[in-house]
Amino acid sequence: MSLTSAGTGPTRILLVPGTGSNAAVALGWLHALSARWATTVVDLPGQPGLSDPRRPPRSRLAWYGRTLDEILTTMDGDDVVVVGNSLGAAVALAAGSPRIAGRVLISPAGIIRLKVDPELALASARWLLRPTTEHTRTMLRLFVAPGTAPPDTEVQWMTLMATSCRTTLAPPPLPAEILARRAEQPCVVGVGEHDRFLPPARLGPALRRTMNIDLRVMPGVGHLTTPKHLGKVVALVAEVADPTSSSPTPE
Repeated sequence: MSLTSAGTGPTRILLVPGTGSNAAVALGWLHALSARWATTVVDLPGQPGLSDPRRPPRSRLAWYGRTLDEILTTMDGDDVVVVGNSLGAAVALAAGSPRIAGRVLISPAGIIRLKVDPELALASARWLLRPTTEHTRTMLRLFVAPGTAPPDTEVQWMTLMATSCRTTLAPPPLPAEILARRAEQPCVVGVGEHDRFLPPARLGPALRRTMNIDLRVMPGVGHLTTPKHLGKVVALVAEVADPTSSSPTPE
């Protein structure tokens, strides 16, 4: 299992990236979080990175949850705040380790089924069949806010990933009883106002119904959290990691 760490301090953050991501791709997240807290990023098995390339044949989300529990045991630390993005959020919800003190879920899978409209489906199919830079950029424009250009680093990485790897599908929602149990601990859930996979109008009511939590909608953000929006993520993490201190104003 590959873990990448940075930062110091009594509060420990474990960052779980989304589908097709890893510590190298999430360096911006690591830099932003480690400026305030001791932060570790995990390369999930079965995703492109430095961990085991094999994927579980079935019950994928339950397997990932157990894997994350094992990682937390290996870290030998208590009161860890788990920050999950997209698939990583579903993995954070699936994990039930007593070492978890709270969760921060950004653009979270695992609560409702992701919506894929015809435009997204067509762009994704073109990207998978012919992973050119142009096709990747066209697809990623649907992952960010309207009028926003996707970061070149994301375009390059997603092109390489589609050329070299087989991507995974989004997991189904977790059982209602698991979601309700996770809500017994501090949990903050944020989504971009322009997230086409997880429209706030759908995610918000489902989150209230299953976890009795109010959704935090991040202005100017799509499903892909770009570097300029990481200040918003840090502010949400601070609500769980530093609940008694004032949070920075999101940029």
